[in-house]
Amino acid sequence: MDKATQTMIDNLYKNTGKTLQQWIEIVTQENFAKHGEIIKFLKEKHEFTHGFANLVALKAKETDAGSVDNTDDLIISQYKGKEHLKPIYNKLLSEILKFGKDIEISPKNTYVSLRRKKQFAILNPATKTRFEIGINLKGQEATEKLEAEKPNSMCSHKIKITDINEIDTEVINWLKKAYDNAG
Repeated sequence: MDKATQTMIDNLYKNTGKTLQQWIEIVTQENFAKHGEIIKFLKEKHEFTHGFANLVALKAKETDAGSVDNTDDLIISQYKGKEHLKPIYNKLLSEILKFGKDIEISPKNTYVSLRRKKQFAILNPATKTRFEIGINLKGQEATEKLEAEKPNSMCSHKIKITDINEIDTEVINWLKKAYDNAG
């Protein structure tokens, strides 16, 4: 388990007086079918923040990277029907790993989170034809390539890629700036 997740689990207990396992039992008793139902329940009935509600929902549904035996399976699953986007992921990851040895790569169900002390980017095969790079650069003005994300999104900006040749110096520089800011 990564350090950030363990810290959240520890803080969940400190903030609520209940362990993660106790919260999983509470939401399991409610028989929620969807992830969003668990989040809504925890936020409305127990005044959880989104982050803690999401943690409990992911663990209860066993849909987080830590609940999967092999995180490679998550990445393989992300690219089913989108195999032609995998070279974009591979090239981006190769370039990003040149930034430093302190990068935590954390696959999720639909994207890969990249962290230092905090998340600085996500790599996401968003559709069958488009790859999205989520970047955390709060306060940065948007550009033609670096689009502003909706408020309260996981990342402050995104870059849309449809072809591996769109990964240019500008894209790498935005990622490097986000990496630097996250350290």
